[in-house]
Amino acid sequence: MKAKFCYYAAMDDQAAGQSTARADAQVRGAGRGQILVDGIDPFVDLAWVEFVLTGRSSRFVKFDPRHGRVVAIVRNGEMVSVSITDSLRDALASVDREFLDDVASNWRLSGSVSPSPDVSRLADFLKCLAALAEQAIADGYRLYCWKCA
Repeated sequence: MKAKFCYYAAMDDQAAGQSTARADAQVRGAGRGQILVDGIDPFVDLAWVEFVLTGRSSRFVKFDPRHGRVVAIVRNGEMVSVSITDSLRDALASVDREFLDDVASNWRLSGSVSPSPDVSRLADFLKCLAALAEQAIADGYRLYCWKCA
């Protein structure tokens, strides 16, 4: 079974951590503008997208203190919530949405997403994430993702 990921916006790390909750025996994360997706890990898979959109090498992305910073852990790691870099949020918010079709196509071919998903699925995900990033900036929020195995 693939891991589930949910991308969302929150005011800050503390609010993101508090929005990760356990209710009715169901692990879930609360936050603004949730995007639920199978198998697209922000720590592993989005580094390539950040490189394409910002020009930041994976080495610089990996050393960004917001890259995959753990903000909450629920039930011994059953669910983990992490931060997304502000540079990726900013780049997604300002990118031409049509360009994301090309990014998705090249992302799929790059081999950095495994197994290789459908290009239209990747493009739709990136466009939804871009809209979430744009709204997050308007609200003064940051981006986060929770993972549930």
